Amino acid sequence: MAQVPQTFFDALAVRAWCGLALEALGRAREEIDAINVYPVADGDTGTNLYLTVESAAAAVEAVFAGHEAGGAARPAGNPGGVAEGPTLAEAVRAMAHGALIGARGNSGTILAQLLRGMAQVLAGEETAVHADGQRLRLALRHAADSARRAVAHPAEGTVLTVASAAAEAADGAPGDCGTVARAAYEGARAALAATPGQLAVLRRAGVVDAGGRGLVAVLAALVETFTGETPRVLPAAAVDGAVAGERRACGEARGDVARAAAGPGECADGGSVPGSGGPAFEVIYLLEADDAAVARLRERLDGLGDSLVVVGGDGLWNVHVHVDDAGAAVEAGVEAGRPYRIRITHFGAGDVHTTGAGRSLGERAQRAVVAVVPGEGLAGLYAEAGATTVLARPGEPPASGELVQAVRRAHAREVVLLPNDEDLRHTAAAAAEQARTEGVRVALIPTRSAVQGIAALAVHEPERRFDEDVVAMTSAAGATRYAEVTVAEHQSWTMAGICQAGDVLGLIDGDVAVIGQDLTAVAEAVLDRMLAAGGEMVTLVLGDGTPEAVADRLEARVREGYLAVDTVAYHGGRQGALLLIGVE
Repeated sequence: MAQVPQTFFDALAVRAWCGLALEALGRAREEIDAINVYPVADGDTGTNLYLTVESAAAAVEAVFAGHEAGGAARPAGNPGGVAEGPTLAEAVRAMAHGALIGARGNSGTILAQLLRGMAQVLAGEETAVHADGQRLRLALRHAADSARRAVAHPAEGTVLTVASAAAEAADGAPGDCGTVARAAYEGARAALAATPGQLAVLRRAGVVDAGGRGLVAVLAALVETFTGETPRVLPAAAVDGAVAGERRACGEARGDVARAAAGPGECADGGSVPGSGGPAFEVIYLLEADDAAVARLRERLDGLGDSLVVVGGDGLWNVHVHVDDAGAAVEAGVEAGRPYRIRITHFGAGDVHTTGAGRSLGERAQRAVVAVVPGEGLAGLYAEAGATTVLARPGEPPASGELVQAVRRAHAREVVLLPNDEDLRHTAAAAAEQARTEGVRVALIPTRSAVQGIAALAVHEPERRFDEDVVAMTSAAGATRYAEVTVAEHQSWTMAGICQAGDVLGLIDGDVAVIGQDLTAVAEAVLDRMLAAGGEMVTLVLGDGTPEAVADRLEARVREGYLAVDTVAYHGGRQGALLLIGVE
């Protein structure tokens, strides 16, 4: 869609920039994913950057939609009922907040801090209608400096280098926003071309830095916002002949790029491979905490792992780290404040961090499981079982792009996908179809609850033929009845009658079966109904804040009334429901 060039940096320019940046990253996503060798060659930098900007763009659109909706309610002082648009401060703050809460991966988290740094300067004058070239120069400088401070151990030849070069080039370019944006873009483009000479891992692979390549695309969109022209972006493998000559066999394939990047006994970050490899988990979460607590958290996490990036401020932070002990990383967040939207990803056996059973670095695993889970507790449980997880926050189901990203992160030839939610079946089907176009064999098992996913994962055997494994997992999931105990948010008609806001609801296989006032009583009634049809195993998953006594009471009830039935209980964390129940 053609964009009208913006003369100044105002709210409309913010909106246009986000849209153009999203389009640019959408076009470049696969290319950026393919050259992702630093700090971890997990092939998802392009996707992470795209999802981060998608969240920023959605937040900006929401601000505009709010003003447009409010226009009809202001006819007295606004005869035509036309809403006044958002201010520059409102738009850039929305952009920064959206990027912060939606940031994915190392590069996405750094990009979120870059946007936040720009917003802090551009929103400095609350009533300003727009910003000029001078303020844009200051914004780019503050962005680069704040992003560098957010990274525990900054390295040159990365997106940080590219951001600094953009700021330096902008500093020397007096003029309007278009002139400043073009100078920043050209400086970033030149710095990107030089990244292979600064990081040996890039030189061996014959590629430029993936995060830096993404930032150049975002800055190209900024140029287009102010000039209407789309500048040429540096190709991913635009390195000189001597560097390209060092590239190892068939580096065009992502796995081969990873192998070229890591020489004997080296990880993609240039460190040594100590036997079992580097950190096994990527942990990301939002955190509500004060500055002092975050300072202590940085020190704690820095001792636990690597690739530590903590961005944000004003009480809300996005934390990203690679660790072996995912639980310890989350516990550190709990000590610092209130962590939520926790994502724990297990690096696949074929990932650069783990050598697996003699596989080459970057080689795909034969089979993997990707699962959507409703709480951080289950995310840890699934990850320990070897699954790559996508956290579904209450009221915020994952998009198909997030599922595709998880399939890519699993880095396997065959993937079993567990949506664990009836409402996610179409989303998961779209993700599976996209993954198939990329050469991955994907089987979608229509699990409707996380407890069905647990049953499927329990019988998963990677050594079995793919079809046989899928049949066994599907059978186990299908043989598991599921229930949920939750609280009604408003009055409603249900299969069990009318419920009022605040009532405790017991849903069996998706339909309300019990309405009551007491959590334990409702849970017991639900459990009795489920076990009336028989069962061998009861799985209980307690939500955040659900008393431990509820699980104790249900386990006692099973022991007393159903002698041949076993019970296992887990803590699900912030999963939305008070309690999940599965009966196999």
